[in-house]
Amino acid sequence: MLADGRCLFRAIAHGANMKSGEEVLDENRQRELADELRAQVVDELLKRRKETEWFVEGDFDAYIKQIQQPNVWGGEPELLMASHVLKKLISVFMMDQRSGNLVNIANYGEEYRKDKENAINVLFHWYGHYDLLETSPDERC
Repeated sequence: MLADGRCLFRAIAHGANMKSGEEVLDENRQRELADELRAQVVDELLKRRKETEWFVEGDFDAYIKQIQQPNVWGGEPELLMASHVLKKLISVFMMDQRSGNLVNIANYGEEYRKDKENAINVLFHWYGHYDLLETSPDERC
């Protein structure tokens, strides 16, 4: 995924596209879908304001204005809202620096776990970048 501030949204949108059996996306279509997902995530944050406002850092309205910008990084609130938008489990992995193995560090949308084979798996890099894991971490071992 390009490191253009959309990487989280690109990874999730591309993963959802692949899970639905669609073709591999070119860069322009990835960007379009990432921006569409970002808008849906913002709508979901606003819709769930009473339950989400407490875990958004700082002023909620200012946060919403900021996260609407295409070059602003997404994080935990956006991962949770994306799981609700897509109705899919989103699992986040990191590479263990010592062993080189992938470690599941978080899951968003636990209520969608029953459909685990359609989970979207993303890799979080230490420096704030997200990539899509195109295969299940279990398949990589």
